Amino acid sequence: MQVDKDTIVELLKSRGDQQKAQEADSQLPGKVDVEQHADLLERFGIDPKDLLGKLGGLGGLGGLTG
Repeated sequence: MQVDKDTIVELLKSRGDQQKAQEADSQLPGKVDVEQHADLLERFGIDPKDLLGKLGGLGGLGGLTG
């Protein structure tokens, strides 16, 4: 499953973590494969399984691609 980098950056910003959001923006590719980049996501405090659960329940978010 792939997620737009901007979706992850916005998630971090919504948590109030501007520093991690900036780091994610500079280090993550445009499309983040949740399984392939699990180590990077965890570095930013994002559990890939939690990410999929949160995004999957948001309906028309548009950040997920199969």
